[in-house]
Amino acid sequence: MSEESKKNEDAPAAAGNHEMEATDRAPAEAGDDLINQVTKAREEAKDLEDRMLRLAAEFDNFKKRMQRERETSFKYAEENLLRELLPSLDNLERAVEEGRRSNDAAALLEGVEMTSKGLLATLEKFGLAPLDAKGQPFDPNFHEALAMENNDEVPANVILQEYQKGYQYKDRLLRAAKVVVSQGTKSDES
Repeated sequence: MSEESKKNEDAPAAAGNHEMEATDRAPAEAGDDLINQVTKAREEAKDLEDRMLRLAAEFDNFKKRMQRERETSFKYAEENLLRELLPSLDNLERAVEEGRRSNDAAALLEGVEMTSKGLLATLEKFGLAPLDAKGQPFDPNFHEALAMENNDEVPANVILQEYQKGYQYKDRLLRAAKVVVSQGTKSDES
């Protein structure tokens, strides 16, 4: 074999070796890229997990803070009402002191009436409303009948007298009025 033919034979082999080296490097580079991508994805996943854990801890702290605030709110819920009632309590104490010093029952009565009105006004400000029962038709949802009486002037099932005032708090019955109800006239019974 001549040297030239030998060269020609070796040339394709050398070119093939060159191509082989290039193809060997391509999978290696692709593998490096894949490893880099996996490493990057793991770092992102770790970062996301860390953010999720921080967010969960933050939310847990928020829930605990809201629970504490709710408990505090319930604990002191009546504070405003009590603060508003203090002037009525002061007026009652003054009325008692005045009653001990003076023999003027009319002045004492006037002071107690004013205190009673002030107390009711304070309670109404917080949603308490007295039920007016006398002269109204009897309603078992709002009234508790203690007795029934014959009455020629008042029709049956109308309230004659109120023994204890009833109260409503916002839209709920707080206490039913204790009342005496008319049976009407004796002739209505038959």
